[in-house]
Amino acid sequence: RRSRADSAGINSSNASMQELTISIDAKVHDELHEVMEKKNISRFIEDAIRLHVLNRDLETRYAQMAQDKAREAEALEWSEGTLGDVSDEPR
Repeated sequence: RRSRADSAGINSSNASMQELTISIDAKVHDELHEVMEKKNISRFIEDAIRLHVLNRDLETRYAQMAQDKAREAEALEWSEGTLGDVSDEPR
């Protein structure tokens, strides 16, 4: 049996869809239906929410990486090395 994600053409073995019922302001609802095709509303909302969810996780991972002093020193050395490359470029 194919999942809804497979039917939508999403190529990921981990892709699964869950249904979520939300309540939004009536004016927002009406405007959303005016600017979006009904079949694209779920994707639009998912993409908007995904940015917030992934960014939260990304911030946590960056904070964890920043605590690794050896890695930070290596990254600083690398980034300072690239400055020389840029300064050699013709303007």
